[in-house]
Amino acid sequence: MRLPRLVLLPLLFVAAGFAADPLQQTLARIDAAAASFRGLTADIKKVSHTAAIDENDVDEGTLVVKRSKAKDLRALFAVKGANAKMVAYSGHTAEIYLPASNLVQVWDVDKYGSQINQYLLLGFGSSSKELQASYTIALGGPETIAGQKTTRLELVPRKTDTGLGLIKAELWISDATGVAVQQKLYMRGGDYQMASYTNMKINPGIPDSAAALNLPRNVKREYPQK
Repeated sequence: MRLPRLVLLPLLFVAAGFAADPLQQTLARIDAAAASFRGLTADIKKVSHTAAIDENDVDEGTLVVKRSKAKDLRALFAVKGANAKMVAYSGHTAEIYLPASNLVQVWDVDKYGSQINQYLLLGFGSSSKELQASYTIALGGPETIAGQKTTRLELVPRKTDTGLGLIKAELWISDATGVAVQQKLYMRGGDYQMASYTNMKINPGIPDSAAALNLPRNVKREYPQK
């Protein structure tokens, strides 16, 4: 069964710098920010476009990401509004909590192997070396997003992603902070996801509980992969 794209938490792109040309400057920003990245909080707006019906699905909410150490990554995306839901990622597991039905769906992301790693590399403080191992990276050029000067990067997976469908990604890296303020994921078939981040706070000191689901005792659990 295919992993829901909401689990691929639109998540954030961490990056900082100095160097010779704009691309190398941006890659240097990525490395500098990755070296000190421990977490962030932000407001997020995610637009999911379905090409077959030419329709957009918009989710707005908050994002919390915490990295205690290199391989200890936790994230929580809380969607507000009529379709409220919470998506949590920790270690080998992604969970989607649907409060209206008191149901949590549990997904084993390890089953997607290197494919899910391509998505995870797009955030959580990855270095330019890690990104370049899975993507070819090209300079898109300078753009201003929500009043911030950014540099847009274009990333194409080095290996065909037959399971999750990613064919290209764009990152808008803030020239001031070295952190992405916008991302766009292009999927096979013409679908895409666009995530924009505002009110971002980097390394604010995040307790483990802030990046985890707080589920009621009587919550129902579902394992769609079984």
